[in-house]
Amino acid sequence: MNKVKKSAALLLSASMAFTLVSACGKAKEGASADSKQGQTDEKPYKLVFMTTGDQAAANLKGNDRIIAEINKRLGIELVLKIVPEGSYDKVNVAMATGDYPDVLTINYPTNSLSQWINEGIVVPINDYLKDMPTVKKKLESSLSWTAVNGKYYGYPFIEERSNMNIVYRADWLEKLGLKPPQTLDEFYETLKAIATKDPDGNGKNDTFGLTSAKSGSNVPTFDFIFYANGMPNGDWALDEKGSVIPKFEHPAFKRGMTYLKKLWDEKLIEPEYMLNDTQMKEQKFYQGKVGFMDAALFRHVNRLETSLQKVNPSGKLGFTAPPAGQDGKRGMSATPKSGLFTAITKGSKNPEKAAKFIEFMLSKEGRELLELGFEGVHYTKQGDKITYNEEERAKDSFASNGWAHPLAWGSVVWPLTENYLPQTEPQADRAKDSVRLATENMKPNLVNVTTKAETEFNGVVNELYYQYFTNMMIGKMDVDTGIAELGKKWREQGGSKILEEVNAAYKEKK
Repeated sequence: MNKVKKSAALLLSASMAFTLVSACGKAKEGASADSKQGQTDEKPYKLVFMTTGDQAAANLKGNDRIIAEINKRLGIELVLKIVPEGSYDKVNVAMATGDYPDVLTINYPTNSLSQWINEGIVVPINDYLKDMPTVKKKLESSLSWTAVNGKYYGYPFIEERSNMNIVYRADWLEKLGLKPPQTLDEFYETLKAIATKDPDGNGKNDTFGLTSAKSGSNVPTFDFIFYANGMPNGDWALDEKGSVIPKFEHPAFKRGMTYLKKLWDEKLIEPEYMLNDTQMKEQKFYQGKVGFMDAALFRHVNRLETSLQKVNPSGKLGFTAPPAGQDGKRGMSATPKSGLFTAITKGSKNPEKAAKFIEFMLSKEGRELLELGFEGVHYTKQGDKITYNEEERAKDSFASNGWAHPLAWGSVVWPLTENYLPQTEPQADRAKDSVRLATENMKPNLVNVTTKAETEFNGVVNELYYQYFTNMMIGKMDVDTGIAELGKKWREQGGSKILEEVNAAYKEKK
C-alpha cells in the first residue's frame, strides 16, 4: 500500500462512523408475487452501497426482511455502509483508501465528485440506461443539463419541490389582533409589535420579531427580503448589458439590505441569530424569544407545533407565504441545483447489477417496498385505508408511526419528492399545504448548471458574502461601500472565474 493510501486508511479507521449491514435474512415466504423476480441459481453478487443516512430514519438491524427481499429480487447480497446525515467528509475519506463500493451516494455538485468523474472513479451509466427506465425518464425529461460531455455519470437527485416557509407564533398574532403579514410594510409592523407589545405576557421587553440560522444550502439568510424587493432569480442577476452579475449587484439587493438594516437597528431581529444552527433557532421559537423564523415544514409541521406546546401549551404554529414588495413580487427559496448523486464506481465487478439496484431504488415498485413493506405483514389495506403493523415494522427498522424503511430516507431520494406521508401523520393536510405554498414561492434560476469554478470557489466567495452581508446589516459599513468592496474582493477570490464560466453557460443556454 502506498503512503497516500496507507494514510487514508489510518484516517478512515480513526474517524469513520460507518454503520455496516450485510443483510442476508430470509424474506417473508409468499410476501410478494413479485419476489421471485431476479432469482437465479447463481451465487448472489455482493453489492456494496455506501450512502448517507437521515436523522429521521431508524437504525438498521440484522436479518432485515426488506433488504433480504431486495437481495432476492435482484440476485445480490447487499452490504450497506451508512454514514450519518450530512457526513460527506466521511465518504470522501473512505473513497481515498481506494476501496471503492459498487454504488455510492454523495452530495452534488462537489469538487470531489468532479474529480472522481475526471479520474474515472465513477463510470458513465449511458450503456445501462436500457435497464433503468425510471432513471432514464428522469434524466432525459428534466435533468439533461447534468450530463458531462454528453454522458451521465449517475442519478442526480435534485428536489423539485420546496418545504421552506415563513413560520410564526399564531397565538401571539391573535393576542395582538394581527393577521399574518402579506407585504413588507405589514411584516415590519408585525415584527415591531412582537418586539414591543409583550406578546408572551411576562411584563418584560424581551421578545424579538425574527430569527434565522446563518444559512442553509438553498435558502440563504433573509433572501426572501431581496426577492420581495425585486430580485428576479434565485442564482444570478443581469446587468444593463445583459451580462451575468452576482445577485448582490442587482438594485434589489441594496433595497433589501436597507430594509434589513432598519429591522436590525430597531432590534426586531434576534441579535444572536448568526450563532444559530437549526436546532438552536427552533429552541428560541419554542421558548418564546422570537415570533417569526424561516423553517423547513412538510413532515415537521406537527413536530414543531408539538414541541412548541410542550413549552407553551397554548402555543400555535402558523405558516405563511413570504411578504411581497410594492409590486407584488415575492419569493422564498431558489430552485435547487444541488442535492444527492448516486453513481456506480469503477470498483464494481458487476455494473449491470449496480445499475439495476439504482433503478429499483427509484422505481415505483422499490419505493412501495421501502415505504410500506409487505402487505399482510407490515401493513394491511382496505380500500384506500392503510393500517400499519408497527410491531412487525419495528423488526425491520421502519421508523415509527407509519414512516419508511431506512433505505427510503436520503440514500437516493427523500420522502418530500413524492409528497409521501403515512396515513398516520397527524397534520397531513397542513404538511402538504406547506409544500404547496413553499413550491409556489420558489424562484427560478437564470442558469441551470453549476460550473466547475462555482464548485471550486463557492466556499470562499460565499463566506466572503456573509461577512459583508453581516457588516452592512449591523452598520459596520454603509451599504454602498459594502457592495462595492464585496464586488471587488469577490472577484479577486474566484468570482471573476465564476462569472466567466457562468456567462458562457448563460450564452449557451440562450
